[in-house]
Amino acid sequence: MATESSRKSIEPVERIVTDPEIDTPETGIALCLSGGGYRAMIFHLGALIRLNELGYLPRLARISSVSGGSITAGVLAVNWKNLEFDQNGIAHNFESAVTSPIRMLADDTVDVNSILRGLLLRGTVSDKVQAAYQKHLFGHLTLQDIPDSPRFVFNASNVQSLALWRFSKPYMRDYRVGEVKNPKIELATAVAASSAFPPFLSPLELRLDATAFTPASGLDLQREPFTSRVVLTDGGVYDNLGLETAWKRYSTILVSDGGGAYAPEAEPKHDWARHTFRILSLIDNQVRSLRKRQLISSYCRGDRQGAYWGIRTQIADYGLADSLPCPPNLTTALAQIPTRLEAMKPEQQEKLINWGYGVCDAAMRKHVVPDAGKPSAFPYPASGI
Repeated sequence: MATESSRKSIEPVERIVTDPEIDTPETGIALCLSGGGYRAMIFHLGALIRLNELGYLPRLARISSVSGGSITAGVLAVNWKNLEFDQNGIAHNFESAVTSPIRMLADDTVDVNSILRGLLLRGTVSDKVQAAYQKHLFGHLTLQDIPDSPRFVFNASNVQSLALWRFSKPYMRDYRVGEVKNPKIELATAVAASSAFPPFLSPLELRLDATAFTPASGLDLQREPFTSRVVLTDGGVYDNLGLETAWKRYSTILVSDGGGAYAPEAEPKHDWARHTFRILSLIDNQVRSLRKRQLISSYCRGDRQGAYWGIRTQIADYGLADSLPCPPNLTTALAQIPTRLEAMKPEQQEKLINWGYGVCDAAMRKHVVPDAGKPSAFPYPASGI
């Protein structure tokens, strides 16, 4: 039988000194949305459509996100108050409230446009990304404008402390630097920090009032400049599945993974820039794979309940005789869409939505709601996979 210490060592999240000694999650359901650019943003949208049909959205206690997943989560957060849930927990206006604004953003290229504007105009690249999110999605709404429940947590990585920086309505914090209660940070800023994909969209700098931090709330770095100038990068650098803040709190964890492994390369480049990028990609790929294996192992051991579905999942692995038709050669092609904030053609968006919908359905019916009926069709049946 595994001891408490050995169990901690094989969990899919890092245990830090401020965590309780005993892992005692409370009853509740958390949804984690991974990074992966527009590809993940749209893939997660398909999963949310199916979760809505299953009546699961109002049952969520927490939605934890990184990078592209934070864009999807941000749109859900600002439009949550507009969702009209029936007695079964199904929002019949989900398409107009959530699907449409996300798809409108996917019609526009944010990354290259922001890079060019950052090079040619005043301000940083991250400033331009924030401006794009303000224009298309969030305006000047702040973290105080999102709901109390479910709790939305937008995760970034603190380049200074090497720890997770989390944005939420009641607080933003880094366990080493400390906590700011009721932050007035704009939602566009939080999502831009979470999706500041290195090297081109990173970093994003927060200029803060050091006196705003709760006294003695940080472990060892609650001092300037850590508390006045916070340097952030993509949340996926630290936690590519958005697991950290969900796993340590709740007993049921749903994970939607729109990230992807890097493809084999027969002739890797030898110049220092591209070779370094390739090596960093290899490291990132192994960290992602390890976290995923630990997650699945934790489900099997019974440490947590829930389900995992990913953009590279083989739908046949769930063993459902009636899963939606998702041929692996076609889903693999979707998983190879580059991790960009680049405009997508409508048909490609619809195929990704269908794939997220189909694999989420299979995972949920296999592991969470086995008595749920099979959906009659994809959200966009004419586009297929």
